[in-house]
Amino acid sequence: MSHASRVYFPQDFLDTMQPLLPDAQEMARFIAISQQPLRRSLRVNTLKISVSDFLQLVADRPWTLTPVPWCDEGFWIERDDADDLPLGNCAEHLAGLFYIQEASSMLPVSALFAGCPAPQRVMDVAAAPGSKTTQIAACMHNQGTILANEFSASRVKVLHANISRCGVTNCALTHFDGRVFGAGLPETFDAILLDAPCSGEGVIRKDPNALRNWSLSSTAAIAATQRELIDSAFHALRPGGTLVYSTCTLNTEENQHIIAWLQETYPDAVDIEPLDTLFPGAERVATAQGFLHVFPQLFDSEGFFVARLRKRQAIPPLPTPGYKVGKLPFSPLNRKQQTLVSEAAEKVGLRWGAELSLWQRDKEIWLFPSALEPLLGRVRFSRIGLKLAEELPRGYRWQHHAVTALGDIHAANGVTLSDSEAEEWYRGRDIYPERHLPAGELLLCHRHQVIGLAKKVATRIKNSYPRELVRDGRLF
Repeated sequence: MSHASRVYFPQDFLDTMQPLLPDAQEMARFIAISQQPLRRSLRVNTLKISVSDFLQLVADRPWTLTPVPWCDEGFWIERDDADDLPLGNCAEHLAGLFYIQEASSMLPVSALFAGCPAPQRVMDVAAAPGSKTTQIAACMHNQGTILANEFSASRVKVLHANISRCGVTNCALTHFDGRVFGAGLPETFDAILLDAPCSGEGVIRKDPNALRNWSLSSTAAIAATQRELIDSAFHALRPGGTLVYSTCTLNTEENQHIIAWLQETYPDAVDIEPLDTLFPGAERVATAQGFLHVFPQLFDSEGFFVARLRKRQAIPPLPTPGYKVGKLPFSPLNRKQQTLVSEAAEKVGLRWGAELSLWQRDKEIWLFPSALEPLLGRVRFSRIGLKLAEELPRGYRWQHHAVTALGDIHAANGVTLSDSEAEEWYRGRDIYPERHLPAGELLLCHRHQVIGLAKKVATRIKNSYPRELVRDGRLF
């Protein structure tokens, strides 16, 4: 089959797809849509705003939002202002009200929560850049806890930036090879998402060169890693728990064969839960076994594979890991300290519930998800929960991401900024409002969202927006 257009298809790849798309017209549709750019999509972040309030907020924007059938918070977006304004620079994105996420990648989390609606402990094995971690946190309403792991050191930073912008407070980050968790945290999680590293055949619409390095041998090597990862994840899952295995690739070796291998390895413990009724139209992409095998031409999306498994019973444990966790450098605050910090936070409009507990490391004060505490000392965390403040000789320096996650727009020190004032804030400039301001620290609000905390100096608002977040170019 010759293919002279801009997307590169190795012949071996097309031969691999042939049995999956035996109908010549369907194969032609697959190749044709692979040449078309991917439609943009976003997911409303319900940790900060409801879907209905979001739709009302952006009603005056020149956007057409079309619902994604498998995610109540997901929308495809067409924009008349796309040439003028990068989507990531609009006010709603800067405030963390939505996440730019490919529609197909919303499927695994939808499948996970349809099978396990109220998990207390969830692990996201390969979490960066954070689209699914933030989706999980929203489904959990920031309750319980998420262990979000990322093997790539450079991507841990991106993951942290995204969970911070979205106001996620119930997450702890680890930086390990995902193969350690079955031994290190056996039978610990109610639900696990393994969105496995894969050959990426489903992302060719975003990256026409995605298949440049594709080969049968590289696919086999990736599948070997995937088997080790799913084995580890299945050990870390408690009996009765839910495991979703997903990839953004299309071949059966990295998908159906991985599940078949797990079933053969633990024949009495693996139940496949069919996903053919997950959403209206799911039957169009469901396999005979009930997996979702999404080719891009079916929903005009990326390609994706999703399987949901239930762990029927315990399985023999793996050997105890040899790694050392080290001493936890944090200690819980005593009751008197907790009262002092909570009262000081209340004065600047920051509030939290019993699902978060106060811990200290030197002069830093952190909020940890209470549900995580049984795991402290069992694994080494890169970052836990939310850094709340730094203790100063007189008072506290409140951290920006804690302010945007916990700030109450109805607080007495709240100041609503106009669009032009908020733009100055995001550009890192001081603001000179021509109106009376409350005394002390000001909780800055814009479009019904807290966007920062600042000090009033004479008549100006001194900018304290973190330098690494400052934006240039066109905003809003």
